[in-house]
Amino acid sequence: MNNQEIARHKQRLDALFDKSSLLPQEDEILAHWARYLCIQVSGFLEVSIKTIYREYAKNTSAPNIQNYVTKQLSNFQNPTSGKISDLVGSFNPEWKRELNDIIEGEIKASIDSIVNIRNKVAHGEDSGIRLSTIKNYYENAVKLIFFLENQCNRGTKG
Repeated sequence: MNNQEIARHKQRLDALFDKSSLLPQEDEILAHWARYLCIQVSGFLEVSIKTIYREYAKNTSAPNIQNYVTKQLSNFQNPTSGKISDLVGSFNPEWKRELNDIIEGEIKASIDSIVNIRNKVAHGEDSGIRLSTIKNYYENAVKLIFFLENQCNRGTKG
């Protein structure tokens, strides 16, 4: 991760995943930890995406455009694959096509599952999430963030 804010957030999440091995191996405790991690991963996605595009605007735009982008990004929540794709497309339609090619399949399913489970947890519903599953979803979310960050870095150079 090039952005220090995103890298620190990722390090905190990595540490939380590592701590799960220290928990008592009781189904209920592990289920609560998995739900907590899902909420944290959802926040990581949202904050990272906002940070990436805010930085992109900062590096490529006039201050008034930066202000506009920052204001628009403040409304970006619950980052489903569709919302992410639309956001990317608002910056560059070719980037949207690239993104959709890359995330099709497992990454897209992971991103949408993170948001769906987060919403279930927030509304007190049973999510059925397991630690191994949220770990896999997190790994796919990190792949997405790397891709978006690299895409924007290429965009500032050309």
